[in-house]
Amino acid sequence: MIAMQYSFVLPADYDMSIIERRVAEKGHLLDDFPDLRFKAYLFASRRKGQLQSVENLYAPFYVWNSTAGMNAFLCGPGFVGVTQSFGWPVVRTWSVWQAQLSPEIHRAVFATREVAPIAPHAALADLRRRESDDAVADVERDGVLGSVTAFEPATWTRVRLRLWGEVRAVAARDGLQAYDIGHMSTPGLIRTAA
Repeated sequence: MIAMQYSFVLPADYDMSIIERRVAEKGHLLDDFPDLRFKAYLFASRRKGQLQSVENLYAPFYVWNSTAGMNAFLCGPGFVGVTQSFGWPVVRTWSVWQAQLSPEIHRAVFATREVAPIAPHAALADLRRRESDDAVADVERDGVLGSVTAFEPATWTRVRLRLWGEVRAVAARDGLQAYDIGHMSTPGLIRTAA
């Protein structure tokens, strides 16, 4: 599996209801996309009284079963539409160590994503085992509907994505970003549930 995310930083005065409308109108278009495990339509806002973020962001997060689905999306009309609306993004990818998803993943409304460096000469097998065990344990906790842990060996970073059934209080720290979820596309979960 491959995790993928691109992010658009929008102007401080950007009307984030535009993003919310876009997700409401177009989110369902990937509900049956081949080889997609899930897509979380993530956004964060500087708006007062709501989930606080340093920047206005639109930052969808995907987990693909293989590169075939990822390539079909990136080379297809959906991604063309994104780039025509928001620009040409850097697309980050990570090799998934564990993607633990509840059958209720489609009910997720809030996400946290943490990107952290992997120390040089780290015991990668041990780190992978701990991260994978944590992802499985996360979904057994109240409110966690999905947990993904993955790594990227070019810059030696790891990512942890947690998908929640309710908005959570999150303490600010380096590498951590909280998001609202506008829609969840989960065709891979439907196909792989057995």
